[in-house]
Amino acid sequence: MQKGKFEWIMSAVQMPKQLQTLDDLLAQAEHYANYSMQNSGCVPPTLFLIGADGPAMFIPENLADDGAKDDFATTARLVCIAHAATATVMTLEAWMKAATPGEKLDMTEPPSESFDRREVVVLLGESRAGQKQKFLPIIRSGNGKFFGFGESDVPGMDKMEGRFAQIISPKVPDAEMRLLAQTMLKVKGVKVAQSGKSPRLPRGRR
Repeated sequence: MQKGKFEWIMSAVQMPKQLQTLDDLLAQAEHYANYSMQNSGCVPPTLFLIGADGPAMFIPENLADDGAKDDFATTARLVCIAHAATATVMTLEAWMKAATPGEKLDMTEPPSESFDRREVVVLLGESRAGQKQKFLPIIRSGNGKFFGFGESDVPGMDKMEGRFAQIISPKVPDAEMRLLAQTMLKVKGVKVAQSGKSPRLPRGRR
């Protein structure tokens, strides 16, 4: 990763203070994904949230393996408790495959190894009222550079499952729970960017 690349992107894409609903947060995450793709050709995994002190966002150091992915999911849940989140959006690049019309989807084959795989940015939104998802198919030019997002034909799911699902605690965290989560995040050295401030990127992205 070119030094300073993401710092420039993140300084330009700031979290507006007026975000109030899950739909607002999904729109902000899509804007962020488009801006990142246009300027760097990829989107860093990012958690967006609306909390007691307004919107915030968190970027992990990496998602290099399953252990790092599990750590991101665990840290994201702590961040949500610490900030008393009411809505979240996980923004992730992923490979996706769909079943051929009339055929059953082969669940034994990883999407990354599928012949007809599709490169997408996935927006996984949650609030205590329900879940919403959006899939943004990535279109690249012949030279591999990002051209834009296509229209998604993937229907939303009623219930998401997996390590990046159920990020928000079912119960509203009280002051004691928030303080405990804040302490744990401090010990882990986690930095969360608040509304109107540019996120500080992890050392691995500098």
